[in-house]
Amino acid sequence: MVKVTRRREGKRIKRPGKVRYFDYGFLGMVFVLLAFGLVMLYSSSAYFAASHYGSPTYFLKRQMIMAAIGLVAMAVMAYLPYQLMMKCDKTIFLVTFFLCCVVLVVGHEANGQARWIPIGGIRFQPSELAKPAVAVAIASWITKKRDKLFRLEHMGIGLLTTVVMAVPILLNNLSTAVIVGGIGIAMMFVATKRKFELAGITGALGALALLLTKFKGGYRSSRIANWLHPERASDDEGYQVLQGLYAIGSGGPFGKGLGSSVQKLGKIPEVQNDMIFTVIVEELGIFGAVCVVIMFLILLWRMMFIAVHARDMFGSFLVIGIMVHVSLQVILNIAVASNTIPNTGVTLPFISYGGTSLIILLAEMGIVLSVSRQIPLDQPEL
Repeated sequence: MVKVTRRREGKRIKRPGKVRYFDYGFLGMVFVLLAFGLVMLYSSSAYFAASHYGSPTYFLKRQMIMAAIGLVAMAVMAYLPYQLMMKCDKTIFLVTFFLCCVVLVVGHEANGQARWIPIGGIRFQPSELAKPAVAVAIASWITKKRDKLFRLEHMGIGLLTTVVMAVPILLNNLSTAVIVGGIGIAMMFVATKRKFELAGITGALGALALLLTKFKGGYRSSRIANWLHPERASDDEGYQVLQGLYAIGSGGPFGKGLGSSVQKLGKIPEVQNDMIFTVIVEELGIFGAVCVVIMFLILLWRMMFIAVHARDMFGSFLVIGIMVHVSLQVILNIAVASNTIPNTGVTLPFISYGGTSLIILLAEMGIVLSVSRQIPLDQPEL
């Protein structure tokens, strides 16, 4: 919108109205990662899809449908003022917590774990919704208690909020519980001055979580054993780890070429999910792996820029929470693919196959865009 200030020699002199910033660099990187992900998904899944579902494009078509839904969600969230989430933060948290509890009772089981709620012909994973829900809850709490964060009791409330959400997820999805806990704790660490006390409390909670998982035993114990000695493993998980390492080792500096992976031909189980990074390295080499990391670093850099220049504290911490979510998933996925840590079942953002995770992730990108839209263009160092 423009305003007419005065007339001069029969011409109107126009003065621009209030202009807002929009981070096109961030949006462009989202599209680049999404497009790259679709290409690598087809490359990695075509053989498995053809042999099991009769069509090499089975996973690609489903992922494209989920991407289209996610892009609509991103556009909606980018248009809506992000401050609306602060007004209904408790509702978002309670509904998500309820769904995470319900999945323990009526969840659809796959690979021994009930993590999905069947809705019509699709499966919804509530734990994915817990990631932005915790970011909203903690960002809102930090904003409301900004003058009291130096008190241990108030810091404890923030940690309790994170733990409450993580507990039902921990019962059947350790990796997502770690990410949810990491989001809340990282946001608290940025906000509070009592970082030493927070680190101590976090260490105690981590030790307690390890004890709980140890007592539960089961597949978690086997995952640690497979991580330490994958060559001795007798189950599919140890086999998957070894085949992934073979793929990474055979990639070389520039890989075998797009579509030329050998390990994806039935040797890595469900390679389109958690182990897709191994195919990237095999086909595109170390160069391709470095390019993937650089793309994510650029995305995280733009998020950091938006967080620093956000209009208010809520927007800033909301973007920080989403940034922690993306960074943790990238780190954990690459660490699992390279057998640096035990297999945790974490997808690679924008690239791995997964409908719920992709839709939620793109909706989070819309939230970041909503925050960027309210940055005044006249701020310094833009």
